[in-house]
Amino acid sequence: MKKAASSLLRTLVRSGTRQSRSVSKLVTALFSAPAAAKPKRKRKPAAKVAKPAKPAAPRVRVATPLAAPRVRTTPPAAPDATIRRSAAPSPAAHVPPSPGKWLASHYATPTRRMSYWLYLPNNPPEETQRKGLPLLVMLHGCHQTATQFAQGTRMNQWAEQMGYAVLYPQQLVSVQAQRCWKWYDRATQEGGGDVPTIVGMIGKVMTQYAIDRSRIYIAGISAGAGMANIIALNHPQLFAAVGLHSGPVFGAGHNTIGALGVMQHGAATRSEAAAQEVLTRHPQFPGMPAILIQGEGDQVVRPINQLQLLRQSRLLNNLSAAPKITHKPQGRGGRHNAHQLHDFYEGRKLLLRVARIADLEHAWSGGDPALAFNAKAGPDASKMMLEFFSRHRRT
Repeated sequence: MKKAASSLLRTLVRSGTRQSRSVSKLVTALFSAPAAAKPKRKRKPAAKVAKPAKPAAPRVRVATPLAAPRVRTTPPAAPDATIRRSAAPSPAAHVPPSPGKWLASHYATPTRRMSYWLYLPNNPPEETQRKGLPLLVMLHGCHQTATQFAQGTRMNQWAEQMGYAVLYPQQLVSVQAQRCWKWYDRATQEGGGDVPTIVGMIGKVMTQYAIDRSRIYIAGISAGAGMANIIALNHPQLFAAVGLHSGPVFGAGHNTIGALGVMQHGAATRSEAAAQEVLTRHPQFPGMPAILIQGEGDQVVRPINQLQLLRQSRLLNNLSAAPKITHKPQGRGGRHNAHQLHDFYEGRKLLLRVARIADLEHAWSGGDPALAFNAKAGPDASKMMLEFFSRHRRT
């Protein structure tokens, strides 16, 4: 796939500098994490001089914000209330830990071994204790680790308040060097690739902990959103709802260059055909409630994708009525971006919420700005997702 991208770039260099630069940015976008305001790089203090004869300290190379931190291949097995330094990126060391349990483990198949992290709240509501915890599966973007995603979204803090368990699978670098989920792969879209591994991981967690099987949800950002949608649509009886932040439209791409086209231009008529194929594979498709969050300033996965995801979701949920539209102005001091909510109901039940956020680029809305790929200004996407999920159960 990368060979094809490189070949295209060489051709465009010959035909024009401006065009080659444009496509180069798209190739970088596909194999990199969601862009966001980069944290200011702090200068390191000069090292102490070892000998009087040496007047200056040696230069220290500082890693760029996009460089993925190394992750220990064998995660710690013991429960820990904080994210261990060996698995967590150093820029987030100041993030206060949530009071629940933070567990690291893995799921193994005959062909691969995927690490995951699991958050269990400390004091779940009484009803949750009787029926089991609702479970949210969170899929990171490219160049992110599971622990970076957990810290940047602050999902564990909200999960503690609302009584959710949260599962964070981590893509293998042996499968994709930048930890991208292969949402554009045709076999993956049809339920292969990493789909059975993640579904098996969910099954393992459900057997080990008290999980409410009627309240399992899946969400992600960028490539993680594309993968979350694929898993949900291939296993509609397992998931009660899906949350997609800055995600590509489902069912198109099928190779690297095709994926770049989807990210920039959507899937045209292919979007509705892909949704119809899902309904054909699942004649008794139960519907899939969805919350779609998109920044209007996103230049990586452009807003056309959200528009086509909306059309797919209306088809999958058999929604024909016009939406209720709510306008939210910008918050004081820029704490919240202006945004619109388009809510689609079946009777009195909210089945589809579409959030369009002004000025937001390709980043998690209301995330921790100390980590890359998160935008400080709200609305808080984590809170929005959990509040939407709380409305839905799979019967």
